[in-house]
Amino acid sequence: MRSTPLQTPPLGGDPDLSIAAVERETGLAKDTLRVWERRYGFPQPLRDAVGDRLYPPEQVQQLKLIRRLLDAGLRPGKVVGLDPSALQALLARKGSASPSILSRTNIHTASPPAVLGPLLDAIGAHDPQALRHALSHAQLRMGLAPFVTELVAPLATAAGEAWAQGRFEVFEEHLFTEVITGVLRHAIASLAPLPAPQRPKVLLTTLPQELHGLGLLMVEALLVLEGCTCVSLGTQTPVGDVVQAAQAHRADVVALSFSNVHSGALVHASLRELRGQLPPATALWVGGACAALYQKPLDGVTALAQLSGLQPLVAQWRHLH
Repeated sequence: MRSTPLQTPPLGGDPDLSIAAVERETGLAKDTLRVWERRYGFPQPLRDAVGDRLYPPEQVQQLKLIRRLLDAGLRPGKVVGLDPSALQALLARKGSASPSILSRTNIHTASPPAVLGPLLDAIGAHDPQALRHALSHAQLRMGLAPFVTELVAPLATAAGEAWAQGRFEVFEEHLFTEVITGVLRHAIASLAPLPAPQRPKVLLTTLPQELHGLGLLMVEALLVLEGCTCVSLGTQTPVGDVVQAAQAHRADVVALSFSNVHSGALVHASLRELRGQLPPATALWVGGACAALYQKPLDGVTALAQLSGLQPLVAQWRHLH
């Protein structure tokens, strides 16, 4: 097994980062970093005096490039461990044609650049107030469903492309996510409550190491508009806890979102495990940018490639029940 040298933080220059700080900087989960270290030999953290991992700045920058390529559709086995020049060359080839982390949530009708441009400018100008104001007014003007499908989804695609091209940094992506999350949550909360809980009752979450929750919130907004009762657990819920929560809440449906960070084999294994533990009567709906969801359908799992498919899916569930 490779030995890892001890190091104390340097006196000058950029300091080495802890694994928690690297997770914040890159959006890569701590467990993912550990798995890559074992499987691919990268990253190669140093260790402090008590044995905790420390990541040099150059490795953190390399991880940021890797994250951009993952969000552009490449698999970890193809990019983890490549040197920075090779990573930059891959990014240049991917260009603006790269799919973003939310590309599969988009619908065929996309907002024109004239609409998206000022919103992207607000992100780049680090102006959350302007971004929040513009999005809130758009939501009131358009209505929640068109706002989600015709503005938020294309904007997320455009922001993802900007990230893949290196035009947005991690903190700017976080700015966008936090603002749009707040706008969507406020819009959902402002809807008039139904007189009684309506079926289907949908439990929404992601599995461990899946940090992307914006697509899940978009789905929740559209489900609430369809009169569904939604219970959101946020992100990174272990399979066993998903099963327990579904039973405790008497959920009719469990809905999961997947980005393209994980391999298809891991996604399929997790879904088979979850499907095997959920009651047969509990539906399992999945969606997101993970191509493996649509290439090889699994028994008892409904894969939804487009947000526009939610309304007929809910209607079908109600017809059958």
